[in-house]
Amino acid sequence: MQTAPFHHEIADGPEGAEAWWLRTDDGVRIRLGLWRHEGARGTVLLFPGRTEYVEKYGRAARDFAARGYDLLAVDWRGQGLADRLIADELSGHVHFFDDYQHDVRAVLDAAQKLELPKPWYLLGHSMGGCIGLRALYNHAPVAGAIFSAPMWGIRLTDLVRPLAWSLGWGSRRLGMDHFYAPGTQSNPYVLSEPFAANKLTCDEDMYQYMIDQTRARPALGLGGPSLRWLYEALSECRKLGRMPSPEMPCITFLGTDEDIVDPVSVHDRMKRWPDGTLKLLEGARHEVMMESPTTRTCVFDRMADFMDGVRNKNTARQPSIATS
Repeated sequence: MQTAPFHHEIADGPEGAEAWWLRTDDGVRIRLGLWRHEGARGTVLLFPGRTEYVEKYGRAARDFAARGYDLLAVDWRGQGLADRLIADELSGHVHFFDDYQHDVRAVLDAAQKLELPKPWYLLGHSMGGCIGLRALYNHAPVAGAIFSAPMWGIRLTDLVRPLAWSLGWGSRRLGMDHFYAPGTQSNPYVLSEPFAANKLTCDEDMYQYMIDQTRARPALGLGGPSLRWLYEALSECRKLGRMPSPEMPCITFLGTDEDIVDPVSVHDRMKRWPDGTLKLLEGARHEVMMESPTTRTCVFDRMADFMDGVRNKNTARQPSIATS
């Protein structure tokens, strides 16, 4: 682990954030960011969504710190300051979706080396929810799972879905899978979509926060997904959808105005999760941790209540020590 750059001036997070470079077991360099404080009751392992980067969660780190939890976040391969995987560095690309599990293993190894306070809790947002669900099947050492608008399916119309499958499959065989998926472009979403039309948040201040970060540090920006990423993501969602839910306490947050991931897939999964709870957020869009102040307070309070509950339940299960 080597020290990596961290852009404190755009994160607006707690003081003392740290960042490191990690080398995955397949040779890709990724970046890790950590906000920690004395007396933390546990650590949130944040698996961000596609296009995201560590600094985007500076304000979330404040919310978790106020509730007694440290926050560890990662720049996945192909985004943030991690290694970009093809010549077009603005294309969201991955060779195989399971490659993200190399990153997960590096993050978990680093968390162990850093001796981060336990229990650990997995928090997967959007694409990170898909990666995180697979990590649970791979026995990630966490006490509970939290998901925010998890990508367990991608919202596509009935007309577009078969086209996405066929283009993804065919472009790979023609050596054109690095091209952008239809309807997407190289310009980062927040720099091309006006607030009034955006699908991420109803809160103008939080949307401006994302815009300001991307303008201040263009190297963090990412455009649309490649055809290869789209095909790999659709394939992984299909595989995961056929699997039973993990034996793990879980809470999932979903906005009623979600228009990026497929809400049907989220509802279906949570109906099949015996120790799981689905919390619907009225009027919220995709970024439930970056919504209006009222919604954010609700989300972070419920997350903290969930983690406290898991921790207390696990403590109660510990065998008592008899004294004479």
